Amino acid sequence: MTWSRFRRTPSTEEQDGLVRITRVGRIASLSRLDICPTLLTVLRKAVQSRPDVIHVQTPNPTMLLALSAVLPRAPIVVTHHSDVIRQIWLRHALTPFERRVYDRAATILTDSPLYAAGSPVLSRYREKVAVLPLGIDLDQFLKPSAEAIKLSERYQVDYGRPLWLLVGRLVYYKGIEVALRALTEVPGQLLIIGNGPLESSLRSLSESLGVRDRVIWQGHASSDELIGAYRAATALWFPSVARSEAYGLVQVEAMASGCPVINTSIPHSGVSWVSVHEETGLTVPVNNSTSLATASRRLIEDRDLREKLGNRGRERAMQYFSQERMAEQSLRIYRTLLGVA
Repeated sequence: MTWSRFRRTPSTEEQDGLVRITRVGRIASLSRLDICPTLLTVLRKAVQSRPDVIHVQTPNPTMLLALSAVLPRAPIVVTHHSDVIRQIWLRHALTPFERRVYDRAATILTDSPLYAAGSPVLSRYREKVAVLPLGIDLDQFLKPSAEAIKLSERYQVDYGRPLWLLVGRLVYYKGIEVALRALTEVPGQLLIIGNGPLESSLRSLSESLGVRDRVIWQGHASSDELIGAYRAATALWFPSVARSEAYGLVQVEAMASGCPVINTSIPHSGVSWVSVHEETGLTVPVNNSTSLATASRRLIEDRDLREKLGNRGRERAMQYFSQERMAEQSLRIYRTLLGVA
């Protein structure tokens, strides 16, 4: 439960092949600002080892504060996944430190070509911005295990069809309230995989809407359970409502599994670029449960459309969103910065 304000996490050291991983523990978290007393020491030690490149992922207020204090000589690459949207006080407090790091950065990466145009942060650094789509290990979705296939069959027997799937943390920008309201307008059941601070209020909403008995709150799922759910589902519902949702990797997982996606047209977000309307899924207006229900009924009624979207989703996932493609592009960026052929 890492969203808990006073949840402590331990510092750990791991080795993944040639990669050494240091996870710095925290003692508390205030509006997404993790309090990590040992981070500055760990970062200074890393900088003293003279790295060729430092690559930081943001938003990460704690790391930006630490990095602005150290400011190493090595080239800095920033992957800017999202602006700070809701935590207004944090955004204003963070700006001087963010600018100190971003001014020093050699390259600033965004996950999709749509996000930068609406980002007040990235608009200041247009000449530095490049696109690097996020990639994942697609094999487990493209070639599911026997256990995942068995679980897919079990989901279909237990929950029937249509089966709508929602995957993600139970937080405000996921638009889960929209999904629950859409469920009142379509047949079938909604399987929700994920945990989060809004679970109690969302359960109450499902009861007040009269759909409590048609919502399955699975919580955490193993890899095989998740893949089985994608394969069993009629569609992945992705009704996010704010630019805090800048990309949506679960869309890629669904696409690689052959599961159509119904997402939302969040202005200046990469969500509708990851899964494209009428190509790999359907896109509906933000915060519109009736439109979500209408798109869902299209998929119930048109089997050929479901199959087309599922097949093209696999193709798009392999073309743009593999971890191999992301790694190759990352290395190309590093070589350019270092002047290495």
